[in-house]
Amino acid sequence: MSDLAASGTLAARPAAPSGWALAWRIARRELRGGLKGFRIFIACLALGVMAIAAVGMVRTAIETGLRDQGSVLLGGDAEMEFTYRFADEGERAYMTRISTGLSEIVDFRSMAAVGDETALTQVKSVDSAYPLVGAVELEPAITLAEAFAPNDGVPGAVMDRVIVDRLGLTVGDRFSLGVQEFRLGAVLLREPDSATQGFTLGPRTMVLTSDLASSGLIGPGALFETKYRMLLPPGSDLQALEDATEAAYRDKGVRWSDSRRATPGVERFVDRMGSFLILVGLAGLAVGGVGVSAAVRAYLDGKVSTIATLKTLGAEGRMIFRIYLLQIGVLAGIGVTLGLILGVAVPMLLAPVIAASLPLPVVFAPYPLPLAEAAFYGLVTALLFTLWPLARTRSVRAAALYRGAGRTGWAGWPAAFAVLGLLAVLVGGAVWFSGVPELALGSAAGIAGALMVLAGAAWLLRKGAGRLARSRLSRGRVALRLALSAVGGPRAEATSVVLSLGLGLSVLAAVGQIDSNLRAAISQDLPERAPSYFFIDIQPDQIDGFLARVNGDTAVSRVDAAPMLRGVVTQINGRPAREVAGEHWVVRGDRGVTYAAQPDARTTVTEGTWWPADYTGAPQVSFAAEEAQEMGLKLNDTVTVNILGRDITATITSFRAVDFSSAGMGFVMTLNPSALQGAPHTFIATVYAEPEAEAAILRDLSKAYPNITAIRVKDAIERVTEALGAIATATAWAAAATLLTGFVVLIGAAAAGERARVYEAAILKTLGATRGRILLSFALRSALMGAAAGVVAIIAGGLAGWAVMTFVMESDFVFEPVSAIAIVAGGVFATLSAGLLFALRPLAARPAQVLRAQD
Repeated sequence: MSDLAASGTLAARPAAPSGWALAWRIARRELRGGLKGFRIFIACLALGVMAIAAVGMVRTAIETGLRDQGSVLLGGDAEMEFTYRFADEGERAYMTRISTGLSEIVDFRSMAAVGDETALTQVKSVDSAYPLVGAVELEPAITLAEAFAPNDGVPGAVMDRVIVDRLGLTVGDRFSLGVQEFRLGAVLLREPDSATQGFTLGPRTMVLTSDLASSGLIGPGALFETKYRMLLPPGSDLQALEDATEAAYRDKGVRWSDSRRATPGVERFVDRMGSFLILVGLAGLAVGGVGVSAAVRAYLDGKVSTIATLKTLGAEGRMIFRIYLLQIGVLAGIGVTLGLILGVAVPMLLAPVIAASLPLPVVFAPYPLPLAEAAFYGLVTALLFTLWPLARTRSVRAAALYRGAGRTGWAGWPAAFAVLGLLAVLVGGAVWFSGVPELALGSAAGIAGALMVLAGAAWLLRKGAGRLARSRLSRGRVALRLALSAVGGPRAEATSVVLSLGLGLSVLAAVGQIDSNLRAAISQDLPERAPSYFFIDIQPDQIDGFLARVNGDTAVSRVDAAPMLRGVVTQINGRPAREVAGEHWVVRGDRGVTYAAQPDARTTVTEGTWWPADYTGAPQVSFAAEEAQEMGLKLNDTVTVNILGRDITATITSFRAVDFSSAGMGFVMTLNPSALQGAPHTFIATVYAEPEAEAAILRDLSKAYPNITAIRVKDAIERVTEALGAIATATAWAAAATLLTGFVVLIGAAAAGERARVYEAAILKTLGATRGRILLSFALRSALMGAAAGVVAIIAGGLAGWAVMTFVMESDFVFEPVSAIAIVAGGVFATLSAGLLFALRPLAARPAQVLRAQD
């Protein structure tokens, strides 16, 4: 031996692998047998990861497009916006000094009229420098200057196709804005800065600002916004310019924007919507996790003899766990990789369609961050749903496995804590990636709750089916009794079916209930208490004539009118408003402000006291009670509001109830009259009238007061409904991906039970059952499980819909039966399809061959 050692022979012999190296060698050899039994495992992971990756890719593509095209979307490198006034000489001098190019834009609503026909339009009046960046596309293909050129003394204008068709215009025809006549010079196909205009109630009309001088539409108190777009010198420090501008003009209600975030509202919506859809995709991964867990259990059941052999040869439970953990890890990697490939390929293939359907620039590329997020979700979910069945192999003795006792149900406390830790990692990752903790935690709680409810429903289904199989109800009904016995049997796939299909249907049911209730609230309930028209820009010398016309109409049931100003809340108790109220909607932009000597009969003061009718002291304000509570305001706090460049600091002396959900008139702030004395303003009014009288009212008022703008509430409701419909459609597609994953799990459960069905069919044939009766039994058991999943989904979806409508939307909830029936029918159809797909082999098998093989 010493000679051998001296010659180095023993030293040259490689050491036997141990630990993880040995586990990997054994796992690798077993994997050479192929992926049979793991196709469902891989498909479930791939579908879930694909859905999350695809949503993340589209969201990142939009965000990249918004960032890269910031100057084009904004219409310049930076913008200063003023509310209901033009920049004064000092402000214009400042903008001219810091910029190399300047363009003024005025944006407001008006009525376009052709004879007796009128239509609401969003007017953009521009100067000759517009656009500083990008290009306007017209039909015919002429320049904007050519379209604006006057003809016979009538200035030109361009309009969206929608309003051109609505008014029956052709190029060259004339129409009016206020008292000014225009000629349609071209049809507007595209404006480069359209993404910054936000939600509008009317299609676009574009004119030169100089041509509106005698229109009566832009004057003191009129509701309009001015935006000054600037081109800045190369290398300008945007943050420094923003800080300097806000420091100089903070008290004048000026708002600064620049190309870094040209469309903050759009970005916020895209980010929130993307996060929500990814969380819906997590529900799909949870469904896939059920299939993953079932596939792992079935795989380990088939490895009983292998595990027993390894334990007989001295392998410890830890080694067994490592072997199969490595195998599952490799397969999970394959599934996640396949999902990532599909998650990139699908958006890239659909890129032209997505880009054409969005009014925003999109830049598609294989972005790493959304792919990393999807991979994280996929790998953690795979480990979460496989750790428990894997851990159960550690504590089982080889003798018990050889006797066919299988694995014990409890894997030990270490495995339980590991599962809880993985769950915490998954939820923590969802919170981190989404950036919306409330949404992520709520979704996680909803998914976990739904899984527990579905698991309980599956247990009740099995127990109930077992009892019914032994009851008088099933006597004489052989097919029904066989189906009930199979569903309630110890090897039934009821749990997998109800969990996988039920969760997908629950998401779909919740979407259907919320969508139908929102549409009902908007299209049915709201119009019953909403006015027919909003009228704005009523001049002080027109309000008496206006009220005489509408109050004298027997078809008008109610008229509300109030003076109208707009102001920006700049300070609360002497501190910047956003430091106090955060991102509350009241401080994010300009808000309606009115004044009143005394509250009207419909005003309810909830706290404090109103000022005397002849009060002329320091400014006082009555604040909307709910909004004040959300912002943390209390009586005697001070609020500084910038109105037309003038700061007014008022003390809160009362709170009042304001119902903004009625679509009627509502103001966050009402001041005493002397506080706004001398400020130029207009009036707004709401008119409640019978539908058949609406056209006559609009026609008479448009002729008498061309400058007044009428907003038909039903039209506004339709625009909101369209937006909600688009959101519901996107959510439904995400839910459909969850449902597809559930169907894959169904196929896996049906495939796993095929061998048992073959044996069952052989026994039944031996006892004299016909193929038709056996097939009916298989169909009934599938239908029962599908119906159970559908019923549970209706309950879970209904509860989710009720919670969203009651606590989030603060609206009434009414159960919608049509979608509920469709959900149950879909569940029955899905399980029938999956079950019958794997019924052919059991029906065709010969009893003698099957029973002989069981000997």
